[in-house]
Amino acid sequence: MSTAYDRVHDGAVKATLPPLEELLSSAHVVTLPLATRFRGIEVREAMLFDGPEGWTEFSPFLEYGDAEAATWLAAAIDFGWMPQPPARRGTVGVNATVPAVPAASVGDVLARFDGCRTAKVKVAERGQTLADDIARVRAVREVMGIEGRVRIDANGGWNVDEAEHAIHALADCDLEYVEQPCASVPELVELRRRVKFHGIPIAADESVRKAEDPLAVARAGAADILIVKVQPLGGVSRALDIVSRAGLPAVVSSALDTSIGLSMGAALAAALPDLDYDCGLGTASLLLADVMEQPLRPRSGAISTARVAADESTLAKNAASADRFDWWTSRLSRCYEILSASAEQ
Repeated sequence: MSTAYDRVHDGAVKATLPPLEELLSSAHVVTLPLATRFRGIEVREAMLFDGPEGWTEFSPFLEYGDAEAATWLAAAIDFGWMPQPPARRGTVGVNATVPAVPAASVGDVLARFDGCRTAKVKVAERGQTLADDIARVRAVREVMGIEGRVRIDANGGWNVDEAEHAIHALADCDLEYVEQPCASVPELVELRRRVKFHGIPIAADESVRKAEDPLAVARAGAADILIVKVQPLGGVSRALDIVSRAGLPAVVSSALDTSIGLSMGAALAAALPDLDYDCGLGTASLLLADVMEQPLRPRSGAISTARVAADESTLAKNAASADRFDWWTSRLSRCYEILSASAEQ
C-alpha cells in the first residue's frame, strides 16, 4: 500500500499532499496537563486535523527540529488522508507506564492503568541514581506480583558499563526486556553480548525511530525486539514494512500521544501479523485531560483498535492559547514545505 511517507520521501509528486489550506482548515491545537511529570514535561501539546479518513494527530515534541518533525506530519497525513491496512484484531493488550517517580508513588501510578498485566518503568533519569531505579523497579515488581511482567526503559541514558551493572542489579526483578539501554547501535551490540547469559532481551526504540536507517539495528544484531511508533516512523504502513523487513518481534508504543495518536498506534498493532507483547499504548492514563470525553485508556488491560474521533467540546475546553496555536501553525507550514520539497526531488 502506498503511504503518505512513501509519496513524499520516495519520489512521488507534490500533488499527492493535501493542500496546506486543507490541513489548516480543520486544525486544532490542545494543551493537556499530565498527572505526573514525564519526559521532563508537565503538559503535552498536540495539533489535530479532521481528514477525509478521520481524525489524525501531528505532535512531535517541542524540541524536535523541523526535518524530524516533518516525518511526524507525513504520518498524520497518512492516517487522515489515506486508507489504512486491514485490522487483524479488535483489541490489544497494553502496558502501564511508570515515570521516574519515587518508589513510594508507584502504587498510585499503577492504579491509573486498569487491569494491566505489564508495566514499563522509566530508569536512568537525569539527576537520579541507580539506587532510585532499583527501588522503583522493585516497587513495581511488588505491586505487579510474580505473574506481572516488568520491562524497563532507559531512553539511551546509560553507557555500556552502566547498563551492564544496572541489568545485573535488576536481574532478580525478572525483567521482560530492557528498552534502549544505550544510545548507539555499537553500544547495544556490545551490551547484548555482555548480558546474553542473563537471558534478558534488548529492545531498540530511539535506534529505530530516530535513525536515518531504521533497519540498521536489526542488521547489526543489536536488539532482540523493535519498539515501533507510528508518528516518528512516518505512518502505519511504513512501520509495518519496517517490522517485516527487520524480521524481529515488535512492540507498538506511543509518544505520549492524545487518544487520536494512540488510535494511530492501535491501528498499527491491529495490522501486525504477530503481536507477542503488550503494547505501550496506555499512556492516556498519564494525562489529566484529553481530546475525547471518553479517552482511549486501558480497560481490563486492553484498548480497542477501532478508530476514534475527537470531541469538539473537549477540543475547545483544552484549546491552546492563541500564541501556541500560531507557533504550531508556523511549525506545520515549515514541515509541509519540507514534505513538498521532498516530493519534487
